[in-house]
Amino acid sequence: MASITIRNLDDALKALLRVVAASHGRSMEEEVRVILSQALALQEKRGGLGSRIHSRFAALGGADIELPERKTKARAADFDE
Repeated sequence: MASITIRNLDDALKALLRVVAASHGRSMEEEVRVILSQALALQEKRGGLGSRIHSRFAALGGADIELPERKTKARAADFDE
């Protein structure tokens, strides 16, 4: 198993972590593992940007847009002036 060291942790944050860990009956180290696991699991469930945008606006419904028929063949962009 890997290990990490967290430097410059605010004293108040460490004290709060100790209280929360004790309330859950865990060591501070175990509490941090649980917090990290939960935070990263939420990231995985959120999906990519497109999925998150879709889920946010899906309840509003879609838009039926009639696209005009293309009368000319598509051509490459020309960036020369």
